[in-house]
Amino acid sequence: MKKAGGFVWGVILAVILMSGCRKAEEAAVTETEQTKTAPVEVTAAPEPEIETEEYIPDERIEVDGKIRSYLTGEMVEVEKANRRPLAIMISNDKESWPHYGMGKAGVIYEAPVEGDMNRYMAIIEDYDSLERIGSVRSARTYYIYFAKEFDALFAHYGQSTFAESHLKQIDDINGIDGAGGQAYYRSKDKKAPHNAYTSFSGIQKAVAALGFDQNYSEEYEGHYQFARPDKPVYLEYDNAVEAIKVVPGYSMYHPYFIYEEEDGLYHRYQDGKTQNSDEGPLAVKNVIIQYCQSGYYANTPYLNINVDASEWGYYITNGKAVPVSWKKTDGITRYYSPDGQEIMLNPGKTWVCIVSTKDVKKTEFYGKE
Repeated sequence: MKKAGGFVWGVILAVILMSGCRKAEEAAVTETEQTKTAPVEVTAAPEPEIETEEYIPDERIEVDGKIRSYLTGEMVEVEKANRRPLAIMISNDKESWPHYGMGKAGVIYEAPVEGDMNRYMAIIEDYDSLERIGSVRSARTYYIYFAKEFDALFAHYGQSTFAESHLKQIDDINGIDGAGGQAYYRSKDKKAPHNAYTSFSGIQKAVAALGFDQNYSEEYEGHYQFARPDKPVYLEYDNAVEAIKVVPGYSMYHPYFIYEEEDGLYHRYQDGKTQNSDEGPLAVKNVIIQYCQSGYYANTPYLNINVDASEWGYYITNGKAVPVSWKKTDGITRYYSPDGQEIMLNPGKTWVCIVSTKDVKKTEFYGKE
């Protein structure tokens, strides 16, 4: 494959110059003090006028018992589409493979934790048939904020000290605390701590005991905008690059995505092999690389990832990647294309890679051989 090296870094340099020069402080941070890098000032352009006969991205109209999913933009059963999804922490330690239930996720977040290890948060709306989801691991502060963006129920098995106070902001099902523990069980085919799992019935039992409402809040209007299935998004921008192979830049297991034209999906690989869930290979329609400022909680190995300070990244779909900016608006991360408009995702699953701004140069894109 041909590596789009020089062109990509030219794009990166241009984006950085437009955003203003920033210097990252290497000093450790405390729980209340984020990294000191100056945030990028991002201003979204006014939304374009949309003629009435055209598709309105926000509309959710029931058709034959189905309605558009907030997670994928696809038509799913009303009962599942209107029920708050499950955002669940899943291990990526090799001892825990394969990943149970991740194949059902509409959105997957991936972010580094300690020791170059990554951990996942799978956001699942259709998990009714799942008897084994996990293995489930502990939470970190930034995952709590990601789960809140989707008005999700948050499932985890413990948490870091720094995340504990933030759990009060979300409906969480904690495997080591009170009624939440009844949602989980230990399997006999794995060793602790890689053998904690949950199921649909376990989650429902805990939700009933904890008294959580499973309906979306009245204020929730969704996270993403989606294109019409008959009008897919192709990234036809001057600064778009070929993205047949996408390397986010994580050290552990060296993961990457390969775009397959046959199904139009990005297939996930790590440790040199196809990455699987219990249902088979993992593949998604959209990939987002979101660069975030990061540091460490003082005198600890725990990362403090700043998910509030505006930065930039890439949106990747249909074999191309384009630089995007991102910022928080009303508590939800919005991504903006080079023309200043909020991006529209292609209907389907999305994988969000959270990458430190210190590791920008580790991201690589390759074209066709």
